[in-house]
Amino acid sequence: MVEIYTKEQLIIRLREIREMGWIRNERPGNVGGVGNTIEDLLGIEENNLPIPNASEWELKCQRASSSSLTTLFHFEPSPTALKIVPSILLPKYGWKHNEAGKKYPLTEMSFRQTISGAIRSDRGFMVVIDRKEKKVAVSFDANYVDTKHSEWLEGVSNKVGLAELAPQPYWGFDDLFHKAGTKLLNTFYVLADVKKDGEGTEYFKYSRILKLTNFSFDGWLNAIEAGCLYVDFDARTGHNHGTKFRLRQNELPRLYASIEEI
Repeated sequence: MVEIYTKEQLIIRLREIREMGWIRNERPGNVGGVGNTIEDLLGIEENNLPIPNASEWELKCQRASSSSLTTLFHFEPSPTALKIVPSILLPKYGWKHNEAGKKYPLTEMSFRQTISGAIRSDRGFMVVIDRKEKKVAVSFDANYVDTKHSEWLEGVSNKVGLAELAPQPYWGFDDLFHKAGTKLLNTFYVLADVKKDGEGTEYFKYSRILKLTNFSFDGWLNAIEAGCLYVDFDARTGHNHGTKFRLRQNELPRLYASIEEI
């Protein structure tokens, strides 16, 4: 029988789990063990928080020491009709795939970049926020390309020149607000300390509980500029794996207007 909680009952149970101290990881070898273990303790199914009439809530757990990237959602840039990633970025700004001639055909190209608004990548790409035009755009500046990519840069120059991207890939503020706002639900955010005993058995201590409410678009934009929210391109000639927005896990509270410690 799946447990049913009100928000108040869930908070009480989370406090009880926090007071239990160190709890053995019952899902060893599972990268999501920290979340699976607390779901087991709550008696709920994975990614299914059964609060009546409150489908806008979710439970997120992470290791307190983790700053790894987590994918928030996929979202291709505008103008979408141009299919900018496979039609422009990959053929004009891509480079030879490291598996070309091995796993893939000799002509296989790659365009893989994980970029933020804090600093340009070694190939000159970054995210820029235009608050006047209300858009988040991808920018290219050849002056920031590392010398180790000089041969690639010469190829870009021959194919399309070294000016700013044209057309420039972007996401409108309204579109982003709607997409992110429907994905980033109000959240019970639980941080766990981690340790291992002499036999290598892993234990969690769920030490902090935050209640995050009201998605903040200003927080979203600030996270891009601070370098903790990224745009991730992952395309090759044979397949576009999709453009993703990815966040450093420990920065999730940035994206909410209200942060309450339980």
